[in-house]
Order: sequence, then C-alpha cells, then structure tokens
Amino acid sequence: MDFELSGEQQMLRDNVARLMKDRYGFEARKGYQASPHGWSDALWREYADMGLLGAPFAEDDGGFGGGAVETMIVMEEFGKALALEPYLQTIVLCGALIKHGASSEKRAELIGKIAAGELRLSFAHTERQSGYDLNDVGLTARNDGASFLLSGEKGLIGQGDSADTLIVSARLSGDRRDRRGIGLFLVDANAQGVTRRGYPTQDGQRAAEIAFANVRAEPQDVLGELEGALPVIERAVDETIAALSAEAVGAMSEALSMTVEYMKTRKQFGVTIGSFQALQHRAADMTVALEQARSMMYLATMMAGEEDANERAKSISAAKVQIGRSARFVGQQAVQIHGGIGMTYEYKVGHLFKRLTMIDAAYGDADLHVRRLADQGSLFA
Repeated sequence: MDFELSGEQQMLRDNVARLMKDRYGFEARKGYQASPHGWSDALWREYADMGLLGAPFAEDDGGFGGGAVETMIVMEEFGKALALEPYLQTIVLCGALIKHGASSEKRAELIGKIAAGELRLSFAHTERQSGYDLNDVGLTARNDGASFLLSGEKGLIGQGDSADTLIVSARLSGDRRDRRGIGLFLVDANAQGVTRRGYPTQDGQRAAEIAFANVRAEPQDVLGELEGALPVIERAVDETIAALSAEAVGAMSEALSMTVEYMKTRKQFGVTIGSFQALQHRAADMTVALEQARSMMYLATMMAGEEDANERAKSISAAKVQIGRSARFVGQQAVQIHGGIGMTYEYKVGHLFKRLTMIDAAYGDADLHVRRLADQGSLFA
C-alpha cells in the first residue's frame, strides 16, 4: 500500500505546519484559550483563506475537492499544536452530517458558507443518559402543523456555546433507544427557546449544555430522511473518529519529540538523562507505540469512506483501540520522564496528555471498542 502524499497534499501539510509554528506557540495558545470563544477568530479566518475549511468537501458542493486524507493531514498538524478552533465539530462532524444527509441544494447552501468561514456548527446529540449509544435519543420533535417543536436537553456539546447553528438529533417516534424514529434538524443557536451554558473542558477546549423548550423547526430545516437519520449519524461519527486518530498521532508525535529533546538537555548526576539506558528503552517503546498508532490512523483514514457500514465500523473500532492504548502509554511516559514539570500548567507536555486522554474517551475508549470488535467478529473475517 502506497502511503506517499501527492504534491498538493504535501504542500497542504507544509502550509498548515508553517501556520501552526508561526501562530500557535504554546504561550499564544493560552491567549486564544482566554478569549471569549476559547479559540481564535482571526485564525479561523486564516483557515478559510487557506482553504482548510473547504478542503474535505466536493467542488460541486462549494468545497475544494479533498477528502479523508486532507482531513488527516490537517488534524495531525492541529494535534501537534493543540489547536482549539472548532474544526472537528464544524468541518469534520457536522460537515459529514451535511455531506451524507442533506440534499444537493442544502449542501451547496451550507458548505459554501462553512468554507468561507461564515458558518460554525455543532452537533447537539449526546444526552445525560445516552453514554456512547448513538441510538439513545430522548429529545423529542412533535408535529405542530407543518412545523416541529423540539423539547429536551443535550449535554457535553463540543464548542456548542460559540456555534452559529446547531444540528440537533431528535426522536419523532418509537422508544428512546429504537434505531428508527430519529431525525436531524438545523436550529439557529440563538433561536427562541434555546438556552446554552458553556464551560471549559479538561483539555482546554469548550463544551456546552443546551436546553430546548418548544424550539420551532420548519420543514426546510430537516436534514435528510425524517425518521432514518441514525445511519448518517453513525457514518459521521466514524469519520470523526478517523480524524481524531490523526489528531492523536500529531499530539503523540509532539509529546515524543519534546521528551527526547528534554532527555538530551536535562542533567542528573552530572550527565544528561538521555545517557541512561533505561530511559533510552522507554523512548524506544514510545516510538513503537506511536508508529503502531500511525498505522491504524492510515487504516481509519482509508476506511472512513467505506460504504459497507459493518466493515467500516470494525476498522474504526480497531483503530480506536490502538490509538487509545498508544495515547495512554506515550502520554504517561512523557510525563514520567519529564518529572514534576510535566504536570505543570505552564508546560505543554501535560496538556498534550490531557488532550490524548480526552480523545481516548471520545465516542468510547479502547476497552469499549475491544468489546465492540468481539461482538462484530474478526476484523479480517
């Protein structure tokens, strides 16, 4: 299998890496984190100018004709820099919901605005009781003439406090955990009846609790099949996990680089700690774990566009298992080798470990996906 990037893809990687190096130093990130949104509006506009916001979308829909590989490239560089902007929510997750669920007219309308940096979205799906079950939806949508009234609560919605528009999952029929009966609705984040409470998360990003009290949605606000949205949601989450895998590989790569550099400069007993064989072995084990994760990142990227939902789910779960295990090992070793400084707020390594821990937990940790793989059968069956 050829994993070489094309000339255009390599240029994309170089451009994003250069932007992150110039504009996303660790001290600059603290400033972005302290801003009202918790990320940089100016950088979001730069992403739009560079074409990053339209990279994964088809040209016919207003994008730049990229796909999963372009998303992987961007997310890996964002992982190294611990980027805070809502790229994962708006471009990857909500972008996938729009690509696979919306009509061609709706795709062109929304994706053009997204690519221009004029529209930010969040997916309001998870609820207090739902855990990792994507089919567990309690928020209701009831008919009110030709319109729908949405009532219920959603929680831990990534960057939900700064989104312009929410894609809301709601149950139109059936019991709370039925696979049928779920619809997707586009809702103005500032609409009457919408209440948002934003807060920082452990990894320095932001999330929101969102309540809906008889929020009106019109027929044109329905995204895709009215009661058959779950397959679209599952596909969008699979693509999001593939993107998170790339972000994790970027964060692990940065943690390893910082650790090796620290070993070259930190002295103990009059010599650099990199001269200690035990620590050399630890660094070698970190490298192996990183490369194992990188291999599974490539698998997740290749399988993100797979039409067979079962085959795609198995590959994504396999990637999630290895990414989670590698992330935990690399993060723990980076903090241990750095010692006390690795745990401080002022030093980047601890923040990388926090983000890696959150990525492992997102959409089910490694242990959960091991169980899912066991239920689904062998990856190569």
